[in-house]
Amino acid sequence: MNEVGLVHYQVLSAFVFACGLICILSKRNAIGILMGVELILNASNINFVASAKYDSKMAIEGPVFALIVIVLAAAEAAVALAIILNFYNNHQTIDVDRAEELKG
Repeated sequence: MNEVGLVHYQVLSAFVFACGLICILSKRNAIGILMGVELILNASNINFVASAKYDSKMAIEGPVFALIVIVLAAAEAAVALAIILNFYNNHQTIDVDRAEELKG
């Protein structure tokens, strides 16, 4: 019988992280980039929860860190969507290459 171990979760997390990174690097659309960031944050959550399951030292910390990441991801998505909507209202596009004026 095949058991799912920590390595399986880490491989899944690495795959989700790679998908998010590819999404960020290949998209010119701000919504696509935001989705890539969410994939990367979910990859970290997979690692936190899997570590909590297989390592007794992380039994409490893993889910707490995952919850913190979920809250941060929600806040990040809200702020990013507000910026994207404001940029779209002013320029009628969400192409990040045309966002020269957002540079500090």
